[in-house]
Amino acid sequence: MSKITCLVDNAARRSTAFWAEHGLSFCVERGGARLLWDTGQSGEVLRHNLALAGLGPEHFDALALSHAHYDHTGGLAFILRERPGLPLYAHRDLLTPRFSLRDGEYRSIGMGMSPEEVSAQADLRLSAAPQEIFPGLWTSGEIVERSEPEGRSAHHFIRRGDRWLPDPYRDDMSLVLETTEGVVLLCGCCHAGLLNTLAHVRQHFGKPIQAVLGGTHLASAGETYLAHVVSVLQKHYGGMHYYLNHCTGENAFAALWKAFGAERVHAFPAGDEVSFGD
Repeated sequence: MSKITCLVDNAARRSTAFWAEHGLSFCVERGGARLLWDTGQSGEVLRHNLALAGLGPEHFDALALSHAHYDHTGGLAFILRERPGLPLYAHRDLLTPRFSLRDGEYRSIGMGMSPEEVSAQADLRLSAAPQEIFPGLWTSGEIVERSEPEGRSAHHFIRRGDRWLPDPYRDDMSLVLETTEGVVLLCGCCHAGLLNTLAHVRQHFGKPIQAVLGGTHLASAGETYLAHVVSVLQKHYGGMHYYLNHCTGENAFAALWKAFGAERVHAFPAGDEVSFGD
């Protein structure tokens, strides 16, 4: 069995001591090995919730990052301080600084660590191609084809020389977990777009998608686009289960729950876990 535990989310499981913050982190256990998928917004919350799960940085064999934003990389310094040399899987654009334009000012929203610090403290394994982390657990690789809308913000930028450019989100990737019934997709923020990511995984891995977990960046989606998302999911991804959190948004969760029912659509707050057959 492969087990996925939500360590950090905007919400925490009721009647538990888990803390919530705007961010995401999962523990993925597969074949006796453990992967940390994203690190939340802060080392403080990640440390607290890891302890409640009976875990610490020393229990992880590898780390993977969905993209460079602070709410997914904020606990990175804590992890690498306690576990230097940890293999870190991500897209090759991970170390590109990220910014948000607010009130006429460009503010950093990327990793709190410099590229030099990350390179010195982690065993970097950066690639735009899918990488197998453990047997049956892969990075998705770069989501190149993006015919459907992305999970985009008009405020997000990168810098190229003296020019400010809209963030292309090329570093946005997901994880693909092979199971007995197909594959499970673990999303970080889905800036590449949920439908684009699903199409990429179906094409490149050639197996039915059993479930989607994590943030789907539908929080700002309007009713018309949500109806389109539901229509595509019904047509092409029948029977898929959903364990949603972070940037999915209440309206999107409600639309999916209404379309697919409580047996297939679940919230996935910090402290929850789900298992899949290998």
